[in-house]
Amino acid sequence: MGSVGSVAAMGIYAKRPGKMVGQLFGDGFVLLWTVCWAIVGIFVHRVIEVLATPARETARAAIRLAENFREAAGEAAKVPVAGEQLRRPFDAASVTLGNLINSANDQVASIERLALIVGWLVFLIPVTIVAAFWLPRRIRFYRQARASQVFLDAVPDLDLFALRAMAAQPLYVLAEISDDPVRAWRSGDRGVINQLAELELRRNGLRLPDTLRAASTEASIG
Repeated sequence: MGSVGSVAAMGIYAKRPGKMVGQLFGDGFVLLWTVCWAIVGIFVHRVIEVLATPARETARAAIRLAENFREAAGEAAKVPVAGEQLRRPFDAASVTLGNLINSANDQVASIERLALIVGWLVFLIPVTIVAAFWLPRRIRFYRQARASQVFLDAVPDLDLFALRAMAAQPLYVLAEISDDPVRAWRSGDRGVINQLAELELRRNGLRLPDTLRAASTEASIG
């Protein structure tokens, strides 16, 4: 059968222009779909992150106030005799502001986490839905085309493709090729076999190589 080199040369696109255009269009659509939803996901992420702005500003203001209260407490402690009494309100206010800062930071972290989760969900859900339909078909085509390429290197291989065509193609399609394709296949009618093989190859995005067509014709004449 075919060599490893011939298999490696098999691409992920059909060799028939019509099918290749359809595959390119489908792949381009999936790529564009992915990019668009990535942009939407980033936009949603940033919009939700804006909700954390008030909490960030609150934390910054509270930090500045806490520093001022700590400085004031330090100055009050320098007052003779009553210094410790004077600094207590400032220390209490500083502790309260510290709790406010922690609460604001927790709120910011929660909003950022929510923005990240929602942004990814907005991106992944529509992309996954499309990929669930697109990716298996592309993988199936590649595997089928690669397997077909392996069996496409000698005239007798065309008999296999012709047999598969008779098993898979509608009867009216077979009737357009021959009134009795089975008998033609059994008798080795290379003309009918070539046409049947081309049907199966077309389904896999391949075309009958000219070398095999010529060899098949010579075998029929012989």
